[in-house]
Amino acid sequence: MKHLTKTAAALALLAVPAFAQQDTITLGMVLEPPNLDPTGGAAAAIDEVVYANVFEGLTRFGSDGSIQPALAESWEVSEDGTVYTFKLHEGVTFHDGSEMNADDVVFTLNRARAEDSTNAQKALFAGIDSVEAVDPLTVKITLSEPNGNFPFNMAWGDAVIVAEETVDQLATDPIGTGPFTFSEWVQGDHVTLVRNENYWGEPVALSTATFKFISDGNAAFAAMMAGDIDAFPNFPAVELLSQFENDPRFEVIVGSTEGETILAMNNQQPPLDDVRVREAIAHAINRQDIIDGAMFGYGTPIGTHFAPHNPDYVDLTDLSDYDPDASRALLEEAGATDLTLRLMLPPPGYARNGGEIIAAQLREIGIDIEITNLEWAQWLEQVFGGKDFDLTIVSHTEPADINIYARPDYYFQYDNPDFQALIEELSVTTDPARRTELNQAAQRMIAEDYVNAYLFQLAKAGVKNANIEGLWENAPTQANDLTDVHWTE
Repeated sequence: MKHLTKTAAALALLAVPAFAQQDTITLGMVLEPPNLDPTGGAAAAIDEVVYANVFEGLTRFGSDGSIQPALAESWEVSEDGTVYTFKLHEGVTFHDGSEMNADDVVFTLNRARAEDSTNAQKALFAGIDSVEAVDPLTVKITLSEPNGNFPFNMAWGDAVIVAEETVDQLATDPIGTGPFTFSEWVQGDHVTLVRNENYWGEPVALSTATFKFISDGNAAFAAMMAGDIDAFPNFPAVELLSQFENDPRFEVIVGSTEGETILAMNNQQPPLDDVRVREAIAHAINRQDIIDGAMFGYGTPIGTHFAPHNPDYVDLTDLSDYDPDASRALLEEAGATDLTLRLMLPPPGYARNGGEIIAAQLREIGIDIEITNLEWAQWLEQVFGGKDFDLTIVSHTEPADINIYARPDYYFQYDNPDFQALIEELSVTTDPARRTELNQAAQRMIAEDYVNAYLFQLAKAGVKNANIEGLWENAPTQANDLTDVHWTE
């Protein structure tokens, strides 16, 4: 277990900040976003800053995971399920003062689905056949086939509406329609947003919001105790959270996330192209050891890529239960002995700490592991983009994203036509009972193919000043939505 530095310990004992009523907030974040354009980057940290704050989509996720109207005040669906007509709110403007209308929706969606699109979730838009501005406040979207999930797709951060005139500057100077405008980004330190006084919707209570990047647990603890940080929704050192619990100035918040944390395997890279090797790796892992050792007990074991809080979840952990003897037998059967595999680890503690535990467990079955620690930008370039890895650990925080396994070019390179056909059927199915059947079949297929080793569902464990209300307890998407956040006294 990590121990506090002398400086952090002193601050814990001596700091007694006076938290006065105010309309500003400073939030801690573990990772700094590589850019601020949610339509052109895969990093969750982007949405953690800008989702619902700076940018808005036609629809949005509520704190309970429900799909709610956003820039679209309402929508209608044709009887055959292929035409969605969205009615936009009147009087919406971008932060530069220009009008947001149906033409911007047409531009945004056509850009996202274009052949040269850099959108990280391009699959969300693949079923769009055409987008038409019926009038300035009406957009008709025609799909190539029915999709009962289309309003859900439009709620993602990757689907926020942007203007053609400012799209080239979104990475560093984002212009959206949200209740906050971008103020400054001090690289390596913080991003600051300020209240949009011309916001079209319900005004927010906060005048200023600063997102400060602190990856070290002891530094995060010291910053909270000193009052430099008002809330840390995803605290980087869960082992220290207990020290806030008996302090009346703070409140510890533990909720659930959409984050399936996995040991991802490169399915096209020998020997991992052999399902017996992947299964051997899965059986070599003791999930509870990782949850206890890397997450200090925070986390729920999973056996497939699906959130346990979802009503369609199937507990398949028994398919990959801890059985090192079975692992050794599978490796021998596959002729895969004296293996050395590369484990690439991004910065989060679940990856770095969990990687050490997994490496030790794999060495027990005869697989030598070479660990390389990567910064987030390196991980995105080498692993996610370049597919240059054997193993990696990452938490997939996108909601209901089992469909990524239907993309053969995705970074773990799983290519199964049967799974692709299953997801294709799911995408056009509107009957709830049939959707449940398909979701459960999809979960079982990837579990039985041992595409990846499924570790645990990431908990949302954080801390806040006790006088702050309105922060999300759970995380239906990767966001620090500040639209309802306020101080009580």
